[in-house]
Amino acid sequence: MVNWIWLGMIALSVVFGAANGRIQQVTEAAFSGAQTGVTVCFGLISILVFWMGLMKIAEASGIVRRLSALMAPIVRWLFPDVPKDHPALGYILSNMSANLLGLGNAATPMGIRAMQELQKLNPDPSTATPAMCTLLALNTASITIVPTTLIAIRMNFGAAHPADIIGPTLLATAISTGAAIAADRWQRRRNRALPPSLPPVLPPSSAGRQTSGVPPASF
Repeated sequence: MVNWIWLGMIALSVVFGAANGRIQQVTEAAFSGAQTGVTVCFGLISILVFWMGLMKIAEASGIVRRLSALMAPIVRWLFPDVPKDHPALGYILSNMSANLLGLGNAATPMGIRAMQELQKLNPDPSTATPAMCTLLALNTASITIVPTTLIAIRMNFGAAHPADIIGPTLLATAISTGAAIAADRWQRRRNRALPPSLPPVLPPSSAGRQTSGVPPASF
């Protein structure tokens, strides 16, 4: 669906550019955007490699394991319906640790693996479980201590003080994470307070057959 949306936007821009006699400007903008994208990607690769290397060092030295141990009680409180030793908790901890450092690209694979493990606990594969909804909310509104990706982008575009956004980003993401957790807790309590669902109402024809004393035919 996203690919079709982007394709439609590109096609519409070309059509409107041609209709207004600005196809030359559209072509120049396309090449300029492609060049900027490559430049930004190279800058992001360098900063992401640096921080992911630090995460590997932290993992080898045991810092990540200690951080996971400190965060484990919080994760168990946020995901009470996930068994204590289930593999999903490890992926959730890795996802949260990457998000804390602003490494969204590194957090995404861990979030996908966590969702896959949570799906194994799902009694109804067509409906998301409360744990899956909690993970999605936390991954979207995760608190970020060091916005690594944003700092890299600001550096690429020549910001005088690219790290000035650490304080505002920490405050904004703390508020968003608090709101996400509050909404998640409220929804969980609301679901527990709802009465059990009633059995489905039979159509009039079925009800008439059952009350007529003749058992319905079985196929």
